[in-house]
Amino acid sequence: METRKSSRLIIVDESGRLLLFFYNDEHQPPFWATVGGELKPGEGYVDAAKRELYEETGLIQEVGEVLRDRDEVYAVARSVPARWLEKYFLVKWPSGAEVSPAKWTDEEKCTIQEWRWWSLAEMREEKASQFKPDWIPDLLHSVLCESD
Repeated sequence: METRKSSRLIIVDESGRLLLFFYNDEHQPPFWATVGGELKPGEGYVDAAKRELYEETGLIQEVGEVLRDRDEVYAVARSVPARWLEKYFLVKWPSGAEVSPAKWTDEEKCTIQEWRWWSLAEMREEKASQFKPDWIPDLLHSVLCESD
């Protein structure tokens, strides 16, 4: 089985809300997930995180610490199942910045249906299965507790 690497972004605004994209994927029912994507050949996780941040939101800035690692087998978009090694980085969204999809790939334009800023309370009201991975609300909770 192929191993693929991905940088994911836990983007939190000044109100403590998390930015998530709503994906329509042929392998599973629609779901909410973090910004991010696969590393390019020769690229490290941090550089991929910065690139994905810019490509998917238009924001250019440093990324923060790694909050969590993930090692899972799944398929995404038009791919076959692979072993994914992911790192989830913290990004603090600056006040007044707007999300811009100007650098989305054709695949992203097909699979990402919308984006939304989620509060922890709103996430807790939904089924965990709406979020991929389903522990995203718990990770946001941890981030918010550490910033208090």
